[in-house]
Amino acid sequence: MKVLIGTNNPGKVKGAKQAFECFYKDVEIFGVSVNSNVSDEPVNDEIYAGARNRVNNLIKYAKENNVDSDFFIGVESGITNKFGKWCIIQIAVIKDKSGYESFGAGPAFPVPDKYVEEIISTDLGKVMDKIFCKDALKNGKGGIAFLTRDVVTRYDLTREAFIMALTEFVNGDIWRD
Repeated sequence: MKVLIGTNNPGKVKGAKQAFECFYKDVEIFGVSVNSNVSDEPVNDEIYAGARNRVNNLIKYAKENNVDSDFFIGVESGITNKFGKWCIIQIAVIKDKSGYESFGAGPAFPVPDKYVEEIISTDLGKVMDKIFCKDALKNGKGGIAFLTRDVVTRYDLTREAFIMALTEFVNGDIWRD
């Protein structure tokens, strides 16, 4: 099975592969950097829009480059206060080659109010790098690994978001419109 993901971020690619391997055999995932067409740090509705835009831009890329795939997937992490408090959440969007679309969300983690403005004006990765005196936390295990002392990584957050999005595919007509 061939899956195209709209990013080259190693943590997101690995997490997506882990999710698909829960349900499918012989999964190959290929990362392609495509634009999300949203802010560098997506806020609220931009999170879903960014993931969906990545999928649609990936499909456009595949058509233009004559690339075939069973699934086109995108994931976007962002900050939201939709639940009454600020948190970081990942949204995954999946379209199969026939155009059926599903989405899912991963676990969210809280953001202290003192960092919200800076995260929105730059991005979470830059703020986390500054707080933890590290470089490029947004790649690999991600900043969440530092916050949870390696109990949860970016791979885990991404995997869970894609597993939730896959529920409509792996359950067929029982769990889809």
